[in-house]
Amino acid sequence: MWRYGAIHAKDVEELRRIRAENDLYPLVVHDNYLINLASRDEAIRAKSVLAFRQELERAIAIGAEYLVAHPGSYKNQSVEDGISSFVGGLLESVEGLDTTGVTLLLENTAGQGSALGSRFEELAEMRQLALPQTSLKIGFCLDTCHCLAAGYDVATAEGLEKTLQDAQQLLGLENVPVIHTNDSRGALGSHLDRHENIGEGQIGLEGFHRILNHPLLREKAFVLETPIDQPGDDLRNVNTLKQLTTGMQLV
Repeated sequence: MWRYGAIHAKDVEELRRIRAENDLYPLVVHDNYLINLASRDEAIRAKSVLAFRQELERAIAIGAEYLVAHPGSYKNQSVEDGISSFVGGLLESVEGLDTTGVTLLLENTAGQGSALGSRFEELAEMRQLALPQTSLKIGFCLDTCHCLAAGYDVATAEGLEKTLQDAQQLLGLENVPVIHTNDSRGALGSHLDRHENIGEGQIGLEGFHRILNHPLLREKAFVLETPIDQPGDDLRNVNTLKQLTTGMQLV
C-alpha cells in the first residue's frame, strides 16, 4: 500500500533495546515495492517520491543503518533515460532531509521486463550521477538470486570470481555491505526473479558455501529473503547458512 502507519516512540525504544540486548547490527530495511522513482508517469512518480521520502524518514527514526531500494522500471524510456529519471526522483525525495544516520543501498535486479539495475554498470552510473548532488550516502546490496538470473554465474567457482572482479571494478566491494542471500528457481541468465530455499535452487549448497566463505565477502551482512511455505522455513534456511559457514557437510 502507499499509506504508512505512524511510528510510536515506545516502539522505537523497544526496538533499540532488543537490538542492543541481542547485538542485532546492522539493521537493514527494504523500501515499498510499489515505489518507482524512475517512472515518467506523473501520478506514479509523485506517489513514489513521497513514499520514498517517508521510507527514509522511517529508517532514520528507527535507527536503521541501511535502506535497500530497487532502482525501478524504465518502461517507455531508454535505459539511460530511466537512470536519469531515477536519479532525479531520488534527489527530489531527499531534498532538505537530514540523512546522516542512514545509507541507501541500490539493489541489483534480475532484469525482468524493464527493471533497471540488472547490470553493475547501471548501478554504478546511478551512484555516480547522484553522489555529487546529495549528502545521502549511497552503496549497493547484491542479491544472489538476482545475480544468477541476470547472467552473473555465482553458482560456480570460476563464475563467482568473475562476478566479484566485476563488482570490485564497477561498484567497489567496500560499497557493498549487504548480501541478499537467496537461491534461484530460474537458471543462469533467465531474468526470472523467483527466490528459492538455500540449496534447493540453481546456486545450490556448494555455491553458497563458496559465497559465504569467500574472503571478500565473509564480513558482509547476509540477509535471507527465501520463501516461507511452512512455519519454520526461515529458521531452517538460517541454520543451513550457519552450517555452511562452519564447513559442515549437508546432505
